[in-house]
Amino acid sequence: MRFETTASQNGTSYILKDTSSGTQAEIYTFGALLNKFMIKKENELINVVDGYTSVEDAKQTIAPAFKSAKLCPFVCRLDSGAFSFENENYQITKYNIGSSAIHGLVYDAVFKVSSTHADDNKATLVLHYAYNTTENGFPFSFLIDVHYKLDAKNILSITTTVTNNGKNNMPLNDGWHPYFKMGKSINTAEIKFNSKEIVEFSDALLPTGKTSAYDLFNDFKVFGNTELDNCFTLNNHTEAAFQMKDYSAGIQLSIYPDSSYPYLQIYTPPSRESIAVENLTSAPDSFNNKMNLLMLKPEETKHFTTSYQLNLL
Repeated sequence: MRFETTASQNGTSYILKDTSSGTQAEIYTFGALLNKFMIKKENELINVVDGYTSVEDAKQTIAPAFKSAKLCPFVCRLDSGAFSFENENYQITKYNIGSSAIHGLVYDAVFKVSSTHADDNKATLVLHYAYNTTENGFPFSFLIDVHYKLDAKNILSITTTVTNNGKNNMPLNDGWHPYFKMGKSINTAEIKFNSKEIVEFSDALLPTGKTSAYDLFNDFKVFGNTELDNCFTLNNHTEAAFQMKDYSAGIQLSIYPDSSYPYLQIYTPPSRESIAVENLTSAPDSFNNKMNLLMLKPEETKHFTTSYQLNLL
């Protein structure tokens, strides 16, 4: 068997492994988060995810950085935590940064394992969570399944499936918030991302409704001291949305979201040890500005997929 799936002793983390190449992915049931994505280089496993030291570390420190957080049912910032939907007003109360609610409601949910599988072609893990509480100010019931698959050529694919199991229509965004690292600093990395436009933000990092052309990193360029906390539209989904390579580390990361993720958010933390690359279905605050806001009818399901590939340089 080329691939295998193994659980930790207490079942809180899982490893998907290609036994031929050595490539591995570590996933926590807490938050369904990706904690490590590792490639073997000269008999050493190199992890490109800026994650956590343990599940307990993740539980205690996931906010405010939200490393590897699953963003659902809204992404990034929601102005004042408030929105209106189908003539009703709602107030999100879970977590705020400044005046905005931030990063959804399931980032700290403990997912259940639906299935694991391994064969000659792939290793998979499916995690499930049922959201059915009104305490966060979002009284819409939904089911969320996160399907991890590691297959050949060092490709890790993640498919999120959201089903409205309530009786009313519900608004929806989906996204991810992983941080990636290579070498000692992102300053030395060469970065390329397939942006068409930059979404104009207010001082509160909320979209103003305007966009402008942005192609500064449409070709590989040393990142240097570039600072970003911005959202971009993509040119297409036929090529990588984002790529980062560092010759000192000898690794390249490529990210391929499907058409369900038309936005890309990039954030450079002050430490500059890693970079957050977020695939988004919608622009921030889309519950209010309606920029690609999705709606699920009762019993309706939507699927969102992105893939991460590692290569040695």
